[in-house]
Amino acid sequence: MKDILAKAAQVKLVIFDVDGVLTDGSLFFGDDGQEYKAFNSRDGHGLKMLMKYGVEIAIITGRTSRVVDHRVANLGIKHVYQGAHDKRACFKDLIAKLGIEPEETAYVGDDVVDLPVMTQVGLAIAVQDAHPFVKQHAHWQTPSCGGRGAGRDVCELLIEARGQLKTELESYL
Repeated sequence: MKDILAKAAQVKLVIFDVDGVLTDGSLFFGDDGQEYKAFNSRDGHGLKMLMKYGVEIAIITGRTSRVVDHRVANLGIKHVYQGAHDKRACFKDLIAKLGIEPEETAYVGDDVVDLPVMTQVGLAIAVQDAHPFVKQHAHWQTPSCGGRGAGRDVCELLIEARGQLKTELESYL
């Protein structure tokens, strides 16, 4: 765990996939074709807590959804790539824009489409219920499943690596 915390302490940017990471991967469609997703509120609060520490947050997802637009706007996430069929190209564009090195980046994924970026970053994270092949290429696995607190797990790891988790949590007392 010491090695993971050392890697986490270097992270200036964390990138999240959406389906299977910030959601449980289920896709709900209404009769009118409207897409629905369920996001975990604790994940959202974790993202807001992490942003207070100056960590940039980005979304790179293969699907395009207005629901994601609403969620990222609600959370204040500015770096969003939807419909990303080449996640590696989005990753390269993002780190170039932000002037961040790959080693200063974490990526959170759940499926094989996330591996092209996961293998490039300093801290590759798989959610607990990720595909087994993805887990093999991760530095760390979240205790929680995608859409069930995995995002919060990541945020708290990064805050802990900065030596601020206890203070952050106690600030709510």
